[in-house]
Formats: sequence, structure tokens, C-alpha cells
Amino acid sequence: MALTQLDEAKRTKKTMDQALKELAEHLRDQLGDKLLADDIRLGELMITVKRDSIVEVLKSLRDDSNCRFHQLMDICGVDYADESPRFEIVYNLLSMTHNTRIRVKLRTDEDEPVPSAVGVFSTANWFEREIWDMYGVFFSDHPDLRRLLTDYGFEGHPLRKDFPLTGYVEVRYDDEQKRVVYEPVKLTQEFRNFDFESPWEGMERVVLPGDEKADAEPETEAS
Repeated sequence: MALTQLDEAKRTKKTMDQALKELAEHLRDQLGDKLLADDIRLGELMITVKRDSIVEVLKSLRDDSNCRFHQLMDICGVDYADESPRFEIVYNLLSMTHNTRIRVKLRTDEDEPVPSAVGVFSTANWFEREIWDMYGVFFSDHPDLRRLLTDYGFEGHPLRKDFPLTGYVEVRYDDEQKRVVYEPVKLTQEFRNFDFESPWEGMERVVLPGDEKADAEPETEAS
């Protein structure tokens, strides 16, 4: 009797979950104390590793025949401002050979540099530059760690939770100087103190031009 599509999907998921469990067990043996934690969520394996061991871990995931994660798809940053260390760096890897994805996470702060992964995956170059630009996380041994999305004279790191939404400076073109100038942000209304009341509901009696005619008594015709 042929399996229904639902039965086939359940069977496939069970096979994938079992493969991820076997991969997690293999990585525990392979990485040893470099691996701090592992978990399977939403059909993907996530591991947390020591910050200083990230290069060795990525090399192992790339070269191990049971892994073969040859594609670094992205590196992301997360700011947990109330925690210490406050920043989480997430490496998203793909294995075309085994049709499997894995997320590698580590924690750091603004004073502790993360070893650059450019020597393992060349695509890490711009990903790490973006994280440096947006979060201020420093990557040691990076060949060209410059800002990527903001201007050269930009102050601060915009994706930090403590960065003001208005920024520190505003940019405009000065017609007199014939160039772009930077000026401190000037708000005509105090930030986060906006009046959201509808102007139609909140207005009292306002006299508009011509309203006086409505209140005037009609003139009587002379007999």
C-alpha cells in the first residue's frame, strides 16, 4: 500500500531529525570542550561554541566528511543589551552534500575581539565588516575591517539597542557652501513625547474665517 503524502512527510522529518541527532553526537566527540551547547530547533541544528575556538570549529565543519559545510551563507549579530556578554554572533552554514544547515553561535562584548573567519570562508569578509559597522564587534586579523554601510565619519553603531533612533548628526546639502554638511540633530518636538490625539477630536472650538457670518442674525428686509 502506497504511503500518503502526510505519512511520507512524517517519515522524512523523522529521518532528518535522526540525522541531526547523529550529527550533534558526532560534533560533541569531534569538538570536545570547544562545544558549549547544542540544540535542534525547527529542523536545524544549532551549536554554541567558545569565542576563541570559532576558526577551528568552522574549519572542522568545512573539512569533516560527516559535515562538509562548504557554504557560509551569512553572519548575523544580535544585541542583548541587558546580558553579559551582550553580543551574539551567528554563523549560518549550508552543506550541499548532505542537504543540511547548521547555526554556529558565540557570545562576546565590545572589548573582546572575535577571530576573523575570512581565512576559512572568504565570504566572511563583508559579513564581518557589516557587523563591525552596525554593532561595533571587532574581528581580529581581518584584512580590511572598515565600515561598510555608514559613512566614513559616522559615529556609533546603529543596530545597538542603546543607539538613539534619531542618530547623533543629520546630513544635508548646504547651498551656500556647495557641499554636504553634518550638523547635530535638531528636533522641533521632544523625542518620544508626541501627541497622538487626533487633531479633529482634540481641537476645541476654533473660529475660522467666515464663521462669524453663521452666528450673525439675518437682516430683515425694510418695509
